[in-house]
Amino acid sequence: MAINLQKGQRINLTKENGTTLTQACVGINWGAIEKKSFFGGTSREAVDLDGSCILYDSNKNATEIIYFGNLKSKNGSVRHSGDDLTGDVNGDDGLDNEVITIDFSSLDTNVEHVALVLNSYKGQDFGTIPFASIRIYEGTPTNVREVFAKYDIANDISFKGHVAMVMGVFYKRNNEWKFNAIGDPTKDRKLQETIETVKRQYL
Repeated sequence: MAINLQKGQRINLTKENGTTLTQACVGINWGAIEKKSFFGGTSREAVDLDGSCILYDSNKNATEIIYFGNLKSKNGSVRHSGDDLTGDVNGDDGLDNEVITIDFSSLDTNVEHVALVLNSYKGQDFGTIPFASIRIYEGTPTNVREVFAKYDIANDISFKGHVAMVMGVFYKRNNEWKFNAIGDPTKDRKLQETIETVKRQYL
């Protein structure tokens, strides 16, 4: 599974040694916006990006939403590290600002899709952020074992002018989890709209 997925690629989560991936993380790392002043100095504007995870059942109904206001699913199978309101103010520290962890073995049996989305809380355009990258990987928040999808949204022109995106969707087929690397910006302004966009277009 040592693969860096491009948009639209799908993989199953069976590893080269035959075992199946049981836990995955999505890590989001971004920076504050630099603004130049009239006097030649620079100031930094805090950026509040929000990673969220939506669980859908076989009827495409959203059964749970794990986000900054609800940091873990009812049974603890999905956990959010907490809301980062600023981004890296002093330049890229190389660490993820928000991490969502998914334990596939503990998900409720009625969950068939696990969608990962990103919204800019204050409506700050992705194209104005100096750096913003997303990686979806096997491991834990403190132990990145294998990255299998990565997006650089600050330097991808397709994200300019947008404040929401669908990162990817894990989906269950014949009791096996697979992953669809989507990486598409959407026209949504709020998380609730993105939840409906995923249901309509990506499940």
